[in-house]
Amino acid sequence: MSQHDAAAVEKMAKDYYDSGDADNFYYNVWGGEDIHIGLYKDDVEPIRDASRRTVERMAEKIAHRFPDARILDIGAGYGGSARYLAKKWGVHVVCLNLSTVQNERNRQMNKEQGLDHLIEVVDGTFEDLPFKEDTFDVVWSQDAILHSGARRKVFEEVERVLRQDGEFIFTDPMQKVDADPEVLKPVLARIHLASMGSFDVYEQFAKDLGWKTVEIERLSEYLPKHYSRVRSELESRDAELAEFCSKDYRERMKNGLSHWINAGKQGVLDWGILHFSKA
Repeated sequence: MSQHDAAAVEKMAKDYYDSGDADNFYYNVWGGEDIHIGLYKDDVEPIRDASRRTVERMAEKIAHRFPDARILDIGAGYGGSARYLAKKWGVHVVCLNLSTVQNERNRQMNKEQGLDHLIEVVDGTFEDLPFKEDTFDVVWSQDAILHSGARRKVFEEVERVLRQDGEFIFTDPMQKVDADPEVLKPVLARIHLASMGSFDVYEQFAKDLGWKTVEIERLSEYLPKHYSRVRSELESRDAELAEFCSKDYRERMKNGLSHWINAGKQGVLDWGILHFSKA
């Protein structure tokens, strides 16, 4: 993908997440903290609880770094993960995110919860991180890299800002290497890209950079479960959501979620926690 195309994808993502419809939907349906796939105990568990369980699972894998680690969360959304890490472990976190609207909510919640002295919110993109080399002990990301039109560049930027022996831990919705293109097509249309990442692609990026694979935890069964849970919430709360999300947005969201669920159940999508260390 050319630099121009990647910039266009970035603009579409920013415009989408800055829109009133998207902001109100994600903030209200997900519970105002996290915007990522959850680890569910059952099919009716609140999205907020399952999403927080993902954060807890990831934090356990890097807990040996706390509380002294300096952490960068790329694609931080509303900053729920940063608040969890700061509140529970007392670590310093920098949230990097392209959505101005989400960043303002993030800053406000940090202040309200008395965590703004531990969390810094920075407007920016993960293809061009506005930080010096060797700045962070951990780079963290949840379900954000799929929106990049230059994913290898994201890895290169993480390499640049990570200190020696630093760790990169993230989740991302991904495609199977041999995914049926017809099943995948409506999912890709939703994110305006020709492909998604994959376990193989991301492991190869890490290998090319000389990183060590710490752990790959494959949790793909949670992807269709999560999007099914979101669709159910959207349908059951449609009248309530109509007050702050347009009908057109709600219908497009239902349709888009159905494509994600279908692709997940047909086994063309992956999801999990990827954990690498800078050698």
